[in-house]
Amino acid sequence: MVIAVIGAGSIGRRHAANLESLGERTDLIGWRGFDEIAFEKRGDIEAVVIATSTPIRLELIEMCAAQGWPFYAEKPLAWRVAQAEAIHAAGAAVADRSMVGFMMRYHPAMRDLVERDLSGIYGFSFEIGHDVRQWRENWSFAGSYAAEPEGGGVLLDLCHEIDMAMALFPDLNLKSCDAVGHAAFPGVDFSSRLSLASGSGTIGSVAVDYVAPVSVRRAALRGTDAIIDLDFLGPEMRIADGTGETHMPYTFERNDMFMDAMRDFLASVRGQNGSGNPLLPRFDRMRASSLMIANAWETRVFSGVVDMDMT
Repeated sequence: MVIAVIGAGSIGRRHAANLESLGERTDLIGWRGFDEIAFEKRGDIEAVVIATSTPIRLELIEMCAAQGWPFYAEKPLAWRVAQAEAIHAAGAAVADRSMVGFMMRYHPAMRDLVERDLSGIYGFSFEIGHDVRQWRENWSFAGSYAAEPEGGGVLLDLCHEIDMAMALFPDLNLKSCDAVGHAAFPGVDFSSRLSLASGSGTIGSVAVDYVAPVSVRRAALRGTDAIIDLDFLGPEMRIADGTGETHMPYTFERNDMFMDAMRDFLASVRGQNGSGNPLLPRFDRMRASSLMIANAWETRVFSGVVDMDMT
């Protein structure tokens, strides 16, 4: 049997290579020229990895559900609330065996955080920033999906941080989403900041940007018993409480998260026990994150423009 990877861009190629390194038979299929009718007639498909651009989600998830194929869909699933609702309804038949590609839930710092008692946390912040012009070699922002006014922008591109906040504090509600755009790309956010609050009294923010001259990816949690600072790029965690400060460095490679997620997906497909990660991004558990991301994108308020040469 074959794990089909639909979408032959950088992320699709990564997933295909990882699956092959795990001993799986794969078929990497570009979206252009994809023949759905012929694909559905194949008798060798065990599961599908959806690594297309964001607009191409619903039709493939509908196809997988109709055929009984579990799927691993890259993030984000949608940028509008109605889309997210439709996608989660469409995938219901295979939802408990499918996953969404929020691989940061496999970061060792997140794995450690979820094991802690976070009931005393009253404030948090997540931040990620990266100069979009340095994103990839021989890559043009203007010609990419990210530059599209409908479904583009940094909030969607770097939405892992939104999901991380939702993973740790599931009852969060969106209070506002402020954005900064670019004169050459109307409707595309280059920096966005979400203000969030939970029913239990926790408040926080998620900030994402395409502008930072030095890459940053960090989080801060403030609680009644301890303060926690994380550098996801370091990577390291620092915890300070009444007894002093604990420094926890991590040794791992970025691809380890993709590999661990794919191992869990294969286990889910085959009805086996996976890693036991309590943050497993199983499709039927991801509706709240999907809706938060879509709601934030729809309610962005642009407050200005960034002066950034994109030529």
